[in-house]
Amino acid sequence: MTIFRNGGVALSSALGGLALAWPGAAQAEELNQAANAWMMTSTALVLFMNIPALALFYGGLVRAKNVLSVMMHCFAITCVISVLWLIYGYSVAFGDGGTQQALWGGLGKAFHAGVGVEAVKSGISETVYSMFQLTFAIITPALVAGGFAERIRFSAVLIFTVVWFTLVYLPLCHWVWGGGWLQTMGFNDFAGGSVVHINAGVAALTAAVMMGRRKGFPHTAFLPHNLTFTYIGAAMLWVGWFGFNGGSAVAANGNAGMAIMATHMAAAGGSLTWMLMEWVRHGKPSVLGIVTGMVAGLGTVTPASGFIGPLGGLIIGLMAGVLCYWATHIIKRKLFIDDSLDVFPVHGVGGIFGTLLTGVFAAPALGGLGYAEGVTMASQVGVQAIGAVTTIGVSVAGSWVAFKAADLLTGLRVNLEQETEGLDLVLHDERGYNLEY
Repeated sequence: MTIFRNGGVALSSALGGLALAWPGAAQAEELNQAANAWMMTSTALVLFMNIPALALFYGGLVRAKNVLSVMMHCFAITCVISVLWLIYGYSVAFGDGGTQQALWGGLGKAFHAGVGVEAVKSGISETVYSMFQLTFAIITPALVAGGFAERIRFSAVLIFTVVWFTLVYLPLCHWVWGGGWLQTMGFNDFAGGSVVHINAGVAALTAAVMMGRRKGFPHTAFLPHNLTFTYIGAAMLWVGWFGFNGGSAVAANGNAGMAIMATHMAAAGGSLTWMLMEWVRHGKPSVLGIVTGMVAGLGTVTPASGFIGPLGGLIIGLMAGVLCYWATHIIKRKLFIDDSLDVFPVHGVGGIFGTLLTGVFAAPALGGLGYAEGVTMASQVGVQAIGAVTTIGVSVAGSWVAFKAADLLTGLRVNLEQETEGLDLVLHDERGYNLEY
């Protein structure tokens, strides 16, 4: 049978049903080759979202003296999380925790024990299933890097990544997608509104508060050094998100197609409303504004994408462009929190609203796919709120511990002189651009 990552179970195929009903028939799950091919494609698309898409998007937003440091964060995080995932990450998130299944998956699949060539999970190769989930584990801490860009020690990034992945990402991932207590409660997060976007946004905000402002903030304008990079990275993210959301159906079916359509509509809606907000307030539309609105729309629709129709996706995107735009203004201009690349107002705020709106736009009257038996809109929104609040609490606490550990071991920040010189030279002895005329 096909098992969606949100916990819903589709009807078994007629052949599969006959096989299970036949006396003495083997009940081993069969590989769906079409789904397996789609999931391998989706896996590549999501990994592509981090290297190079997010690296280019973030790299263009920082100043030229820090472009390599941001790209280094994305690349190194990919490598560190990949190794940890093989050692214990996949097992803790998606293993069989037995009596402790509500809390964690145990260590029975550490080092991929039992995940062989013939192993099948949710109708696809378990190796492919694990690799797809790994790409989500990679991009989440990479998103956090936007909150502490241009002032953090590279060694602190590595320590934070290891501790945060272990204490924050893995438990939340298991609770929501791996058979944990939130999934059992009926919490719906189709592709990462809580596990990825709320989680990363809150962690970035925690980092910004703990580390303090960059030199010159808020009086100095920290202008993007290469908006062409940012545009290219944003375009790659848009395409990659089809694997992010569409692949979360874990099947090559209508649910995946609907998720892709809703995702696309949300990206368009978020782009247009953010662009219009800037146009009205500042007199001109900007490339930075339209691509940021796209990311806001995508992040906000992510938890709902597999439960709603395209109209719901468009409405969520239109709302995201407005909500996240004002959140960015409030965080930086009213509260003076230096979240360097606006991770919390875009991903955190978008993820929170998207998680709550999942309970609303799943209603059939609004074009959604409906609720489980006995569930109403009000009760589903209540469960969504529990999931969102849980994610915020775990992310704040775990992020504080992770950054404190990094601070105690190596220190979090470079000094002001090093910050002025730029992290590329100070930490990596390289320049992003060695131009001679």
